[in-house]
Amino acid sequence: MKAVKLYSEGMYLVNGIPSQTANISPEEARKNTIAYSILQAHNKKGTEKELKISFDALVSHDITYVGIIQTARASGLEEFPIPYAMTNCHNSLCAVGGTINEDDHVFGLSAAKKYGGIYVPANQSVIHSYAREELAGCGKMILGSDSHTRYGALGTMGVGEGGPELVKQLLKNTYDINFPEVVMVYLKGTPRRGIGPHDVAIALVGATFGNGFVKNKVLEFVGPGVKALPIDFRNGIDVMTTETTCLSSIWVTDEVTKKHYEVHGRPEDYRKLAPGDVAYYDSMIEIDLDEMESMIALPFHPSNAYTIHEFLANAKEILASVEKEAGEKFKKATFKLCDKVQPDGSVMADQGIIAGCAGGMFDSIDEAAAILRDGSCGNGYFSLSVYPTSVPVSLELTKIGATADLLSAGAVIKPSFCGPCFGAGEVPANNGLSLRHTTRNFPNREGSKPGEGQISGVALMDARSIAATALNGGKITAATDIDYDYTPHEYHFDKSVYEKRLYYGYGKADPSVELIMGPNITDWPAQYELSDNLLVELAAVLRDPVTTTDELIPSGETSSYRSNPLRLSEFALSRRAPDYVGLSKAVAAQEKERRDGVLSEHLRAVLSAVGDPDELMKNTQFGSCVFANKPGDGSAREQAASCQKVLGGFANICYEYATKRYRSNCINWGILPFTLPEGADFPYEIGDCVFVEGIRDAIANGQETIPAKVVKADGEVCDITLNVKGLTEDEKEIILRGCLMNYYAAHKND
Repeated sequence: MKAVKLYSEGMYLVNGIPSQTANISPEEARKNTIAYSILQAHNKKGTEKELKISFDALVSHDITYVGIIQTARASGLEEFPIPYAMTNCHNSLCAVGGTINEDDHVFGLSAAKKYGGIYVPANQSVIHSYAREELAGCGKMILGSDSHTRYGALGTMGVGEGGPELVKQLLKNTYDINFPEVVMVYLKGTPRRGIGPHDVAIALVGATFGNGFVKNKVLEFVGPGVKALPIDFRNGIDVMTTETTCLSSIWVTDEVTKKHYEVHGRPEDYRKLAPGDVAYYDSMIEIDLDEMESMIALPFHPSNAYTIHEFLANAKEILASVEKEAGEKFKKATFKLCDKVQPDGSVMADQGIIAGCAGGMFDSIDEAAAILRDGSCGNGYFSLSVYPTSVPVSLELTKIGATADLLSAGAVIKPSFCGPCFGAGEVPANNGLSLRHTTRNFPNREGSKPGEGQISGVALMDARSIAATALNGGKITAATDIDYDYTPHEYHFDKSVYEKRLYYGYGKADPSVELIMGPNITDWPAQYELSDNLLVELAAVLRDPVTTTDELIPSGETSSYRSNPLRLSEFALSRRAPDYVGLSKAVAAQEKERRDGVLSEHLRAVLSAVGDPDELMKNTQFGSCVFANKPGDGSAREQAASCQKVLGGFANICYEYATKRYRSNCINWGILPFTLPEGADFPYEIGDCVFVEGIRDAIANGQETIPAKVVKADGEVCDITLNVKGLTEDEKEIILRGCLMNYYAAHKND
């Protein structure tokens, strides 16, 4: 799209103007970025290039906080050392799993009282809304166990990671990374009427995801276009930077940012953030807001981006390509989208949803209400649901009349809940097409079950275009194509509703409080140290270009079992490789026999191909393994890795990891993060085994290139080379000890 341009070469920002030259070296000018100053201010024990970061606050929701606290408790947790907010915006539906969801919530409140935490009850706020309202601050850093932990527009660097990284912070350890590259995002121009933050975000993701342009880097937003954007617009772009696979984000701050903190009763948390007079960036993205158009991201990724006009002009061809992809992914369901195209060339959708940390913000809902004022969603198949992101936002929308306008038009107003973003609630009909201002449209994020013959899909659009579509009875419409009157309302934050319902326990830990443990809340099963040698059997081979965490462990109703590692593991890869769980269990059973001194016939045959089976059985672990080309895009949820380990998984093999957070999750659960050399072939299939002799010594000694052998199911033995690159000293020890819990248990008296 012409509104977004990428510049791969390094770029200076000289007095606010991009330039390829300056009278200062890149090394010195790098220190003048906002990102550099914040990262170094939080670098408590590391070097300039090898960072050891301590965060200012932590956030989790009810899919993750039980496991985090259980892990930290097993590792010696006594009280929360920094503010830790636990929101209840994911497991809010109690219809699935009996008492399980509410048991988790009761556990969370008891943990907040015992360890000194902040507890946000169900339907009060979604996780990132609460962090924006009460935790963010200019120059701060927040770590969250949700991938969309992004508060850069508020001058706060947010990082989304798996639960074990939060455990490290709770135990006063650090987040260890090499200093990341910083990418300038230069905004210019002003968006026209009808353009919203999701339009900009989808265009940005479309331009950067597939080519890895910003992978594991920090995006720094600067330029004259920033001042044209209200704070909700900035937040709406910022939260979607996760979908570019960047590490974090940060924006210049100004009077608009200052006003946010004043409105929320925290003026002291504002300070001016800006690059120095001359700052250097490793690359640049230029976004011309004048050129921005209404966008749509079609199934099955936010990067599958088109302008709405381009989509409508080529709808049959584009939808046919989506059908083809669905046919390749899902063998038991048939996805029909081309019949959405009408004789007049228009395209009908079945559902519209405005929700969550991306869509449920005040400004977006306020403008959607203006578009629908005195209009109607119609009484056909199309429906519209709106989820304000927090009770304070919902209250203000009610006071200004926006809620009444939406209800009068036929929309349904729902409580604050993340469900439509990850497939819990609002599931459309089979072969339905849902338009959502939410963060993701991965397969099954709308809750369908292709393995059972059900399938539907999500297309991402901005709230403004969703409202325009609703006004036309479900006919997909760009908001820029309609006339409407809109005067933005000033937002007023009423904290009294939080003061009446939230538990503010930071600094008030009470060790006498007993944790309230429902029957589904269980401890992690015992994990064993890495043995001298490793033998893994391929239990899943995934050759898609990218494998998401949603495929590794499905979202939706499975969230009810997040607090029970054994039950949750039953869902691992269930929608992508249905045989994986059974195959992994069979391998784990043979490993248990080996530890008891009994060698199965299968294991004896495999070991015989590489040595003396009776000798090797003494010091060779046997586990399952997943191969995927590029695993781990998407959610930060640690269960994508922990479920593999609970089932006896000991390794992942891939060409590269889609995100740092998934690789970190694997390491923290003692899963060997193998990669293949560039250009290497991997023709092996389920049932083939990989034998890595001397793996313990190799990891301990920092050996990054490791020879191994493949014992194929037919008995043929092949050589293979595996890489394990860039492990820190702590990561080496975590892998050697079997997992992060074992690591902390070994150091609890240090």
